[in-house]
Amino acid sequence: MTSTTELLKGAAELFPGEVVTQAQVRHLELPGAGRFALITLDNGLDHTKPTTFGPQSLANVNAAIDQVEKEASAGEISGVGVTGKPFIFAVGADLKGVELLTQHSDALAIGKGGHDVFKRLSTLAVPTFAYYNGAAMGGGVEIGLHCTYRTVSASLPAFSLPEVFLGLIPGWGGCTLLPNLIGADRAVTVIIENSLNQNRQLKGGQVYELGIADALFEAADFLEQSLAWTAAVLKGELEVVRPEIDRGEAWDQAVARGRFIADSKVHGAAPAAYRALDIIAAARNGDLRQGFDAEDTALADLIMGGEVRSGIYAFNLVQKRGKRPAGAPDKALARPVSKVGVVGAGLMASQLALLFARRLEVPVVLTDIDQERIDKGVGYVHGEIDKLLAKGRVGQDKANRLKALVSGHLDKATAFGDADFVIEAVFEEMGVKQQVFAELEAVVRPDAILATNTSSLSVSEMASKLEHPERVVGFHFFNPVAVLPLLEIVRGEGTDDASLATAFGVAKKLKKTAVLVKDAPAFVVNRILTRFMGEIQNVIDEGTPVETAEKAIEPLGLPMSPLVLLELVGPAIGLHVSETLHRAFPDRFTVSENLAAVVKAGKRGFYVYDSGKPELDPEVAALLKQGDSVLTEGQVRDRVLDAVAQEIGLMLDEGVVAEAQDIDLCLITGAGWPFHLGGITPYLDREGVSQRVNGKAFLAPGVASVPA
Repeated sequence: MTSTTELLKGAAELFPGEVVTQAQVRHLELPGAGRFALITLDNGLDHTKPTTFGPQSLANVNAAIDQVEKEASAGEISGVGVTGKPFIFAVGADLKGVELLTQHSDALAIGKGGHDVFKRLSTLAVPTFAYYNGAAMGGGVEIGLHCTYRTVSASLPAFSLPEVFLGLIPGWGGCTLLPNLIGADRAVTVIIENSLNQNRQLKGGQVYELGIADALFEAADFLEQSLAWTAAVLKGELEVVRPEIDRGEAWDQAVARGRFIADSKVHGAAPAAYRALDIIAAARNGDLRQGFDAEDTALADLIMGGEVRSGIYAFNLVQKRGKRPAGAPDKALARPVSKVGVVGAGLMASQLALLFARRLEVPVVLTDIDQERIDKGVGYVHGEIDKLLAKGRVGQDKANRLKALVSGHLDKATAFGDADFVIEAVFEEMGVKQQVFAELEAVVRPDAILATNTSSLSVSEMASKLEHPERVVGFHFFNPVAVLPLLEIVRGEGTDDASLATAFGVAKKLKKTAVLVKDAPAFVVNRILTRFMGEIQNVIDEGTPVETAEKAIEPLGLPMSPLVLLELVGPAIGLHVSETLHRAFPDRFTVSENLAAVVKAGKRGFYVYDSGKPELDPEVAALLKQGDSVLTEGQVRDRVLDAVAQEIGLMLDEGVVAEAQDIDLCLITGAGWPFHLGGITPYLDREGVSQRVNGKAFLAPGVASVPA
């Protein structure tokens, strides 16, 4: 049988680029409780490079446990603690190593290696303690679950088991230990629900309230307080009492709730959530060994599948490429922005004003065609700040400052004369936008940036009649502005590097994921979604029932069905974008007469929700004029995916973005496309659609797939 040391040594050889975490052991005297061993996990880098567990790091933890195991057996220590470097406890497995694995046996070794090391903490001759001092995710959470007791810092910002979000399972004890610690229902919340809700994080107080930690201490003296608490436990002065776990019907109900959440989020299209739920279901008997073996097998199976490779690819896009946009000019060219102007005071403009004020903390001035609209827009922003205050997201002083930054004025010259950056959010009509820019150019400084939030119109055409077209840039946000991270930054034909660099600098301060896009009709997200939705609309118009067309797309596991998405976007906006694209590419983009009829009738969508779930609105059904060509779900899916693959291929040929990776980054951050798909191109490659339509894959082998 292979020893843990040999297992980890073999795994380390597969992963030469690991950022290695050390596990330093030091000894402390706890008053009245004897000599105590404290293991500190630290990769030697600052908090911007969180501590992770690759094979060599696990070997270092194993060696530290060797040492404290001997000391515990010899009666030299009274307990063992595990903590992290400042601000970071540990954030789990090093995903770069997972990407490199090509054999199921190697993937199995990763799971087994983690279990073999961590579970030793539960078998020492003395009690063990985890001190969650900072960010803890995945394996960082799990090493603590193997300890006897846990404390958590009140200011801990991020605590999660995010594996299901990435297409994995918590495979170093999480699926088995957590339900046995806090009950199946709470475990389902952490492992399934939070993961599938865009990797929602827990704060320190929530970790304590859920019962994951036994004590909560303030950050300023967290370790001292934790050690004093430890001493009280070791001396028997303090007994930790945990509620009894309900292993009856409540356990089954929790697992059923988890399956309902998984079905509603991924529609059976990604296996990770279901594998995790199977292990949680089996964990009710408390057999840890059986649970750990099941985790090893599930982890290895998933690592060798396409979803996790796509999940890691998506994670890397958001964390790395999203922070270093391809093609962005030198940031040294960016000009400072100390005042922002917003043309318009409707909902979108008001959302933008709020975002600029909160993130840039500079004066923001709105204008509109009358004072009533301006007052309403400013009132909206002030109201949203009051909501943030009520929720404790900002203090009273900050709320007062933010409100004071946002004002409105009827006169553009007064409002924008000293602004550095002015963005328009007016009606999506070229003539209107050109007129707005002409008015702005007459009153703003020569170096002020003029930005447009257009979703589909040509930025170059918008700037074509200006004296200084070089300062016009597309700055396309996605609705809701506060939620969706994407910002499509569009370079017009005349846009200069300084204006573009300033736009990217502003995007970074707004904490948005910026992608450089060529000035092409509807840019990236709206062009792909319009082709996607257009093909759905076409098959409905030709005769396929609405329900069949909708169900055909379920295997993708999208966050919502196409027609629910249309409702969110708004049928009128969807129709307008399809008309814009039809003018540009009449052979591929159609304008649906049925959709036009729905818009003309003033309908907000195809569905009514009288029963709580979407049902085709009878009034909409009466409007639909359909042909007699009825397709199966499989035929609909093929047709839609073929259309999307063709459009992406053409966009890449046109140079709309630098690479396929930018298409995926846009869909993930601008349209909520699932991580387990990796955006869209890995899915099209995996399903053979790219090859069928374009004669080649979008991504090289090993990118978002198992290396050959």
